[in-house]
Amino acid sequence: MTDLTHHLKLFFKGIKETGEVPLLVVCGPTASGKTALSLKIAEDFNGEIISADSAQVYRKLDIGSDKVSVAERQRVKHHLIDIRNPDQPFTMADFKREATHAIQEILHKGKVPILCGGTGLYISSIVDNYDLPIAPPDPKIREELEREYEKGGKERLYQMLIELDPVSASKIHPNNVRYVARALEIVLVTKKPKTSEKGKRIYNVFKMAVDWPREVLYERVNKRVDIQIEKGLLNELKTLITEGYDEHLQAFSALGYKEYFPYLRGEKPLEECKEELKQNTRNFAKRQLTWFRKEEDIYWISPEEFTELTQK
Repeated sequence: MTDLTHHLKLFFKGIKETGEVPLLVVCGPTASGKTALSLKIAEDFNGEIISADSAQVYRKLDIGSDKVSVAERQRVKHHLIDIRNPDQPFTMADFKREATHAIQEILHKGKVPILCGGTGLYISSIVDNYDLPIAPPDPKIREELEREYEKGGKERLYQMLIELDPVSASKIHPNNVRYVARALEIVLVTKKPKTSEKGKRIYNVFKMAVDWPREVLYERVNKRVDIQIEKGLLNELKTLITEGYDEHLQAFSALGYKEYFPYLRGEKPLEECKEELKQNTRNFAKRQLTWFRKEEDIYWISPEEFTELTQK
């Protein structure tokens, strides 16, 4: 029995005694093995998985989002995958609503809900029961923000957010244009700053992540980018464009897609786009690590234990 298995058994023993509602969370940076770990945990503890990935919600974005395969979904039931078309918006409020519904559905079956993903805000919205503002996407405000972006780029949008909602600006990286734009949209629609207040916790949560040395994690990132190309990522992207999906859609802001548009337009060689994606993904993984390292309640799994768990 691995240490993680031992700790999980103790966790469920305590849950049984207190009557609390369990929620397992498999988190951590991109390319850290969350899918493999969540599948193993789900099989061992009678669970179903809820994806907390902001790209995997989109149909047809399979290779670039490193989406859970059909075979893996046949092994364990997954929720919140392929629930939007690429041209449909999906907000954190949407995620919280649909993830909460999925958790209730799983619990009703007598199974264990397992939240799996690297989008820290999505996970926090459930774990900390955020009270999220209701602000449906507004096309006119979107157009206004697009004009501002064309004028001054991401720096212009981030400066606007600092002026209108400095608290949200302090929590969002300036390079995360989609989150910056959404925070601006909320403050412009509601006429008040974006507030994500923590509510009373509903679940007894057990979080876990794999503790890779940084250089090993970066190598895993680089390898995944190469594999995505081998699997046919460029054909996937070309098909989406042929079907009429615009490159400026929210769905394509995810890592793994936007980096290749310059190649498809004939502006950059493929290798340069690949290297840019590897660098962007490594930077993203670093920011994710910073986010998750601040959380004191994560059970960090050694690479050796991860290998032992997932290769059984």
